[in-house]
Amino acid sequence: QVQLVESGGGLVQAGGSLRLSCVVSGRTFRYHMGWFRRAPGKEREFVAALRWAGGSTYYDDYADSVKGRFTASRDNAKTTVYLQMNSLKPEDTAVYYCAARSALGDYTAESTYDYWGQGTQVTVSS
Repeated sequence: QVQLVESGGGLVQAGGSLRLSCVVSGRTFRYHMGWFRRAPGKEREFVAALRWAGGSTYYDDYADSVKGRFTASRDNAKTTVYLQMNSLKPEDTAVYYCAARSALGDYTAESTYDYWGQGTQVTVSS
């Protein structure tokens, strides 16, 4: 079993920054990791992914809406993944979730992820 615990959410003004953390515990950290978000009244959507390519190699991918503003990273020693969010906009307001999966497949599809955190609220004021 794998447990994911997010933290780092909060209230920030437009243009500001936040860094979300997701501590992964349980089994091996050799998972593909993803970040998703759910805005009020909307479906949960893909934000970013860290795809494990073997050894210490990872590839990161982003939704078009956050590309150039958000950066996903991981610290294997701390079994933690991060989402650095810069130039935040009011439309980034959502509950943010980290997720983990062991299999390959469409990394933008939440159905391919096996484990989820509880989410952390991010609110961006205008």
